[in-house]
Amino acid sequence: MIIIKRILVFFILIISIVLIAAYFMPKEYAVEKEITINKPVDSVFTYIKSLKNQNEFSVWANTDPKMKVTYKGVDGTVGSISSWESDVKEVGVGEQEITKITENRRLDFALRFKKPMEDTAVGFMSTEPLSGNVTKVKWGVNGIIPYPTNIMLPMLKMDQMIGNDLQKGLENLKDKLE
Repeated sequence: MIIIKRILVFFILIISIVLIAAYFMPKEYAVEKEITINKPVDSVFTYIKSLKNQNEFSVWANTDPKMKVTYKGVDGTVGSISSWESDVKEVGVGEQEITKITENRRLDFALRFKKPMEDTAVGFMSTEPLSGNVTKVKWGVNGIIPYPTNIMLPMLKMDQMIGNDLQKGLENLKDKLE
């Protein structure tokens, strides 16, 4: 009986330490990647603000050729939504909605994931003219991992997990536009 009590106390102590540590761990993540494209800013921005075009260069959209995609609203305007459904776990089910457009500068969007797990995040794509025909494009995603699962945030390596896909998507974008 004493051994069972000690084991129980040990597990309670471990769980308590994990919960206390999680309380002090960061809950937010932000990943940004960038690339330069040899095209004028207006043509790059016009292309990236279209949700249909984003599916042409996004790594996630190209992971499942059988993915079902539907669109609502006027593509490339605030309130337009791209929804996707896939049986591939890395793609899942979710939607992206354009929430703000600063013409030729920045596109903000909300991401709502439904499967394999429910989550939300926000993202952006921005363009900055570097010269007449050279544009810097940034792509970023920010989110929150709720307590106590935020204890896993350092192990998830979001910059690699999401960042590699963002960078590959930007490389695909560059290939499409140049």
